Formats: sequence, C-alpha cells, structure tokens
Amino acid sequence: MPSDATPRLQASPETCAWGYFDAALEPVAEIASGSEIIIETVSGGPDHLPPRDAGFHVPQELFDIHTRSDRILPGHILTGPVAVTGARAGDVLQVDILDVKFRQDWGWNLIRPLAGTLPEDFPNQRVEFLPIDIDANTSRMPWGLGLPLAPFFGVMGVAPPRHWGRVSTIQPRLHGGNIDNKELVAGTTLYLPVQTDGALFSCGDGHAVQGDGEVCVTAIETALEGRFRLTARDDLGFDYPHAETPTHLITMGMHEDLDRCVEMALRQMIAWIVRQTGMSREDAYMLCSLAGDLRVTQTVNGNKGIHMMMAKDNVAIS
Repeated sequence: MPSDATPRLQASPETCAWGYFDAALEPVAEIASGSEIIIETVSGGPDHLPPRDAGFHVPQELFDIHTRSDRILPGHILTGPVAVTGARAGDVLQVDILDVKFRQDWGWNLIRPLAGTLPEDFPNQRVEFLPIDIDANTSRMPWGLGLPLAPFFGVMGVAPPRHWGRVSTIQPRLHGGNIDNKELVAGTTLYLPVQTDGALFSCGDGHAVQGDGEVCVTAIETALEGRFRLTARDDLGFDYPHAETPTHLITMGMHEDLDRCVEMALRQMIAWIVRQTGMSREDAYMLCSLAGDLRVTQTVNGNKGIHMMMAKDNVAIS
C-alpha cells in the first residue's frame, strides 16, 4: 500500500505533454532510484468527450489540457516526464507496476477511417462511450455484453535518444512508448533501456481492456492512476524493452513489418534465456519452439508489435 509520503503527480497542462516524447523536456518531478510515485493520467481529445448530459465524470484537468495545452504531434496525452536520480544512459529503468486504478466511470472506443487493421472495410468514423462499473470491474457493451476489465497503460516510456528530437507517441520504439501490451497490468514489471540521464519516464493512454491486436485502433480508452516503483539498473544490459509477469518472461519486437517483429522478439528471448541459464543458443532456440508463445501485441500503431512469452518454470527462473 502507498504511504502518505508517496509523491503524487497530477495531470495538468503543466505536467502533461500532448502527443510527443522529447529528451529535451524538463522533468516535472524527480524521485530517487527505487522509490515509488503515483501518476495520474487522462485520455483523449475534445472529440472524445461524452455528451454533458450522459451522467459521466470527466476529470476537470482534461478540459484544462484541451484549453491550455498545444497538441504538438498526433498522439496521446502523457503525464511526465519523471526523472530518476542517478539513472544514466545505458542503464535499464525497471518499472514495477504496483497498482492501476480507474479515475473515471467511462471510456471511449474509436473506429477511424483509413486506420486500424482493416482500413478499407470500415470507412465511417464511430465513437462509442462505454460505461465502466468500477465495483463490478466490467463495462457494458452496446449489445449487452458485460465485458470484464483488465486496466493497463498503453503508453509507458523513457525519453528517446536526444538526437531524435520530438517523436510522436503513436509509434512504439526502443524507448518503449505506445507498446499496447495487455499483459502489463498491476503486478508486472517493464524494463526500458535508458537513453538519456534521468531516464525521464512518462505514461498515459489508459486502457480499461484490450485484446491482443487492438484491431480497430483503440481499446476502451480511459483515465487511469498508476503506482510505480522506478529503479535504475546497471546490471541488466537490455537494449530493447523487456517485461516480466509473476509467471512469464516477455520480449518484444516493434516494426512496420510483423515478420521483423517476430524475429526481434525471438532473438531477444533467446538471448535472455542464454544469459539467465547458460544454455546454448541452439538449446534456447529449441526451447522457444517448444514452449515459447509468440503473440501479436498490436497491428495499428505504424510500428506493429509482437511479443514472446516464456513461462519462468521452463527456464528455472525463481
């Protein structure tokens, strides 16, 4: 449980960047490595607000951001960046996702023309506003289904390399960003290779639930609050995002070509198994074929995503 001393970073025009990552951004908070922070997020533009008479709670800061913040690039509203004292380029930021909570009682889902996995099949834009029953942890679909929820942050990332300048939040890359991996719920850990001193962690793009693929462009997009422990590690050597659940190791590939994504995620998993166990590359490759699961993370962010999951029991990870 968070203590009263756990710092809280609220979403506001002063603490949010709309649409981009940039290593030149000044941190809006700083914590010591190994410390916890609570980060509040909001989601969506003015076109993604329910009618005022719909009876939903809309966080006031979302209106403030719409009014006072510039949308620099197409993309998400991110809260941050948070500097981690002592983090250096070449380290890995260990992001322990300790808790995820809803901040509003609704979310939205968008089908956008000429986007998504079937861009030609659905030419008309549609926005659906979906109720979130926090107590029941379900959302009622327009056709009556009560869909169980599993909230997570679609976007978690550190600052990109400084020479990249400003980059859109839409495409996930080596610094993380719009990973959209539904496995990254409370109780899991994300590892992000640090590109600049301080790491500069930001998050946003709250999802109430999402399927692997996120095929129509969006999940149930909503406002979330996360409690994170951020730790700078110099002993891991990851040069691409990795993750860990209580039961599985996860590696990732992000590229315009899904075949390349598969190769990236598989190579990362082989390397991780070899480092952890001392197995030969050939044995690790065989194990991935027999016990590894390749899954489509998402197919809609320009850079698509594949992740490989390997049960820890299969590699004797305690």
